[in-house]
Amino acid sequence: MKDAAETFGSLYRSHAPAVHRRALELLGDRAEAAEVVQDVFASLWEHPDQFGGRSALTTFLYGAATHACLNRLRNARTRDRLLAQHVHREDAPAGAPARTEHLVALRELLVLLPDELARAAVYYYLDEMTYDEIAQTMRCSRRHVANLLKKLLEWHRDPETRS
Repeated sequence: MKDAAETFGSLYRSHAPAVHRRALELLGDRAEAAEVVQDVFASLWEHPDQFGGRSALTTFLYGAATHACLNRLRNARTRDRLLAQHVHREDAPAGAPARTEHLVALRELLVLLPDELARAAVYYYLDEMTYDEIAQTMRCSRRHVANLLKKLLEWHRDPETRS
């Protein structure tokens, strides 16, 4: 019988490429995506109970990768704001390579959204998941997904709702 490290290594080899693709799609940066893979699997190694078997392992890893990427995007926004306040523009490091305008705009929007709305937006608009698929991934009801997407549209239309 395999020991825990061998089993985990097999799990990593099987699922890390998919987690990396997910992170790369959301972050647009290979190094950042590789760090997300390490973070997701390190967290799972340290706290295996976080995967309670309530969904497929791939669904769990997909959600964990999405959550980690959204956190990185928010942290990058905070870091950029602090750099802008404390570092002169010419002293700042060169920007990342150009990306498609659509993904850049999406990333800028995602950092402004509350976490739950950001995840629903990614799953619905980027991944084109159905309400049922989103509900399974987010571990909530289909009705809650519908409410989130409705709230997202209201948030987009009315700046007053952005609190």
